[in-house]
Amino acid sequence: MELNLKKPIIFFDLETTGTNITRDRIVEISVIKIMPNGEEREYTKRVNPEMPIPAEATAVHHITDADVADAPTFKQLAASLAKGFEGCDIAGYNSNRFDVPMLAEEFARAGVDFDFSRARFIDVQTIFHKKEQRTLVAAYRFYCGKELDGAHSANADTRATYEVLKAQLDRYDDLPNDIDELSKYSAPNRNVDLMGRIILNDKDVPVINFGKYKGQPVVDVLKRDPGYYSWIQQGDFSGDTKRVFTRFYMQSK
Repeated sequence: MELNLKKPIIFFDLETTGTNITRDRIVEISVIKIMPNGEEREYTKRVNPEMPIPAEATAVHHITDADVADAPTFKQLAASLAKGFEGCDIAGYNSNRFDVPMLAEEFARAGVDFDFSRARFIDVQTIFHKKEQRTLVAAYRFYCGKELDGAHSANADTRATYEVLKAQLDRYDDLPNDIDELSKYSAPNRNVDLMGRIILNDKDVPVINFGKYKGQPVVDVLKRDPGYYSWIQQGDFSGDTKRVFTRFYMQSK
């Protein structure tokens, strides 16, 4: 089933030096941009992470330091990449938890102020796990009847994710072919920040989603314990999470 689109949607995947949002860097990005008329625009870019690629990361995606030695840095690509994402919804596999926060962090480091709040996010992994509980390789085999050659290359994973979503729409009659509804369905929580450190509860109140204050309203916690804000700002949290906490901190004054 083809996607029912009212505006473009970007499927993307990142290969990185590791899984730490604040410390690791992108080494490859692949994008498939789907237009409402079905036209596809596809590109893949290697990125110089300006740091060594650990052997354990290379073992997964097979990208070495030599492969990216002459590649542009993310800062050199950031402005054109942001322009390509502008006005689009965003989809990926485990993208809500990893790829989107990682991309946001890289944009911030590059000095590019990209507003992710305007996009709706579809995480194909969340749909898959709610329906079948499998990996991307198994998802591709299960839904598309094909083996995923080149797994853990950004382009192969991006293409597979796009095909899996279309196959999911074909398979499940109760899965709506509507980007807004798919975004709601594939969101594990109603995140306020990209990492889901703050979420909306069932009364639409922003609450903390981790640690000793989990489930408590953010503004109430910051009023009661101002030192908690300092701890967040000095901690190993993403720039986006720190900015959102700052917004609530100002409201608590």
